[in-house]
Amino acid sequence: MSEIDRVIHEPVRLRIMSILQGVDRADFKFMLSTLGLSKGNLSSHIDKLEQAKYVKVHKGFNGKMTLTEYSLTKRGRQALSEYWAALDQIRNSPQDDGS
Repeated sequence: MSEIDRVIHEPVRLRIMSILQGVDRADFKFMLSTLGLSKGNLSSHIDKLEQAKYVKVHKGFNGKMTLTEYSLTKRGRQALSEYWAALDQIRNSPQDDGS
């Protein structure tokens, strides 16, 4: 049976990756409002995902305002796909009824 990726399995990080799977990029403010996290909490989870090379952080400017955006890397998309496959494998495995 496949191992569950503990980096992704944490609920907030799973939510972050699920959001990013559906978009090319998402900015910091969108992620904050969608997830209902504090700035520090979001940054901490993004750091973990970035260290695993699952998320790319894009920093730039929109006029004079700083702009931080996030996207899933190819590795992140693959890891998320493998995560879902591992969960499906667990869900579909024969259940021991205890008899």
